[in-house]
Amino acid sequence: MPLSLSAPTALEYFRTLVESDDHFPLLEAAASLAQDEYPDLDVQQVLGDIDQLLARLKRRLPADAAPLQRLRLLNQFFFHDLSFGGNVNDYYDPDNSYLNAVLRTRRGIPISLAVLWMELAQGLGLQARGVGFPGHFMLKVTLPKGQVVIDPFTGRSLSREELTERLEPYKRSNGLVGDFDVPLGLYLQPATPRDIIARMLRNLKEVHRTQEDWQRAIAVQDRLVVLLPEAWGEHRDRGLAHAAQGNASLAVRDLETYLAHVEDALDIDAIAERVAALRRAES
Repeated sequence: MPLSLSAPTALEYFRTLVESDDHFPLLEAAASLAQDEYPDLDVQQVLGDIDQLLARLKRRLPADAAPLQRLRLLNQFFFHDLSFGGNVNDYYDPDNSYLNAVLRTRRGIPISLAVLWMELAQGLGLQARGVGFPGHFMLKVTLPKGQVVIDPFTGRSLSREELTERLEPYKRSNGLVGDFDVPLGLYLQPATPRDIIARMLRNLKEVHRTQEDWQRAIAVQDRLVVLLPEAWGEHRDRGLAHAAQGNASLAVRDLETYLAHVEDALDIDAIAERVAALRRAES
């Protein structure tokens, strides 16, 4: 009998991409997130489109260009010539998180723009990393004479004073003032590829949750559970989305997984009551 070889599902493909931190293909994993919304998307085509942008950029680059010159050329190309920038008119459009859509519209949110910009920067030999800055993803470039922090929404480089000012609301709301204050540098640590994909997914999760689009929220939660299998709060949130969608048995399974792994969470009693109510509804 001939073997029947079926193509992997979008989630199975994603699982293969994110299973190891040693060889984590950030760009490919980020591009693959759109397959839930665009099932026929060719991820390799998206990667090829970005390669073409890099080739165009390299043709403009003098062979002896210093790092600062490369950085200026990249910003001119990305933010001015190609007009990439933040989608200020529709910030919460899910397309802002899908690289294929961002490439088409040239509009996105800080983290999706940053992923594209970083790929080009690294192709030019720049030491560029993403930074999980509170509330607004940033870019950090290490140059011979120091570091530059760039806002991927606008392309502006930000001074220490501007970064400190942006941090103030976050610090106040989290009690990180006075004796509990921490240095700015701690907020500028590079994000790992896994951190970046998790943040992209959580942005989508929040958009779908706010719109009560539970089917799309569950698809995002499936990816988060694959990406962060021991982030028990993601199992809980998927369970709550299943409950909202009317999938009682799937909700119970996820919520019981959460309860089995957390001991001192503040919502244990509330989640246990929810499980009991779902079981009663099933019986």
